[in-house]
Amino acid sequence: MIRLGLLLLILPLLVLMGVYFWELNDVRSCQLDGGHWDYLAGVCRDSPQPFVPWVERMPLLVNGGMLVSVLGLVLCMVGFYQKRR
Repeated sequence: MIRLGLLLLILPLLVLMGVYFWELNDVRSCQLDGGHWDYLAGVCRDSPQPFVPWVERMPLLVNGGMLVSVLGLVLCMVGFYQKRR
């Protein structure tokens, strides 16, 4: 149970960080080209665009990932409290 808990604890965080930095790479390359990133459309534009937080654009990914991590933490805690056979 501890192995499954650790997997559920760590894997969603790695996925969230991977998706976040993938988008950040696109944003930075757009800015280096002199453009402005449109967060809602996910494209580079010539005119300034408003900033939209990541949690508002992908709430299911963020909240679901955190929920799975909490489930993994609970499984780890239960696994540590169980006696070994």
